[in-house]
Amino acid sequence: MQKYHIVVLMGGWAHERPVSLMSGEGVAKALEARGHRVTRIDMDRQVAARIAEAAPDVVFNALHGVPGEDGTVQGMLDLMGVPYTHSGLATSVIAIDKELTKQALVPHGIPMPGGRIVESESLYERDPLPRPYVLKPVNEGSSVGVAIVTEGGNYGNPIARAAKGPWQEFDHLLAEPYIRGRELTVAVVDEADGPRALTVTELVPKSGFYDFDAKYTDGLTEHICPAQVPEHIARLCMDLAVRAHRVLGCKGCSRTDFRWDDEQGEDGLFVLETNTQPGMTPLSLVPEQARHCGMSYEDLVEAIVANALAGRNGDGGRADDGDG
Repeated sequence: MQKYHIVVLMGGWAHERPVSLMSGEGVAKALEARGHRVTRIDMDRQVAARIAEAAPDVVFNALHGVPGEDGTVQGMLDLMGVPYTHSGLATSVIAIDKELTKQALVPHGIPMPGGRIVESESLYERDPLPRPYVLKPVNEGSSVGVAIVTEGGNYGNPIARAAKGPWQEFDHLLAEPYIRGRELTVAVVDEADGPRALTVTELVPKSGFYDFDAKYTDGLTEHICPAQVPEHIARLCMDLAVRAHRVLGCKGCSRTDFRWDDEQGEDGLFVLETNTQPGMTPLSLVPEQARHCGMSYEDLVEAIVANALAGRNGDGGRADDGDG
């Protein structure tokens, strides 16, 4: 690969700042190992001026959460005319918002849990759904602020004002039915002939559920890669991940997360969300799946950069209807 000057944009001020810093440093070291010139930028309010001063060939967007993953940074880079990795503006706006994602994917036959947006204040009066149900912020990633409300849980019934949970941090939350079963995930990487699903990983937390700490604390979650699931379930997961990638217009790479009620077969498989900027830390799932498929971390990073430089990002639009 030709050698480039690459800004690795990381950090910021979202809940996922520590994860972004780990992702960005891993990416930067991989690019330097391949001979590229790398400028690290920890995003602040002067980020546009700092990128303009660096004058890179391309920006590797290693930010997670808002404003690096929600279209804000993408729009800024579009205006600056600077190529960048991962998805463009419109895709980022839709995919970061769990309700907009449902509106985009469900009409294309991609199964997702039902549910609705609720005012957090209303939770102190009544449950929005029969228990058990899940409450989550509409536009956060990495399971930030997710709560599972059960019949015998310690949140109270109705939820007590003093109970610690996302209702204390966010005015509105997405309420979804709780799906029993197993946590699965599939990475999709853009290649010359189109997006390719890598494999299926099952995530087995040692205790509780797959929350932020379980994702990023070594030893708290077992990654079974490839997942020990029936072949037809693995194929369906990979097909749905590619379809979601296409419908949303994702670029570079994405990761789609699932819940699978293994007592219900294919009818028990649901897409939870598609992450347009998956983590690139030592514990992250996309690099792990890439290794399983024979792609090194450095190869993966360079493939994402090559995709950006080929002009497949920053288009502000969705790729296709996902049916082809």
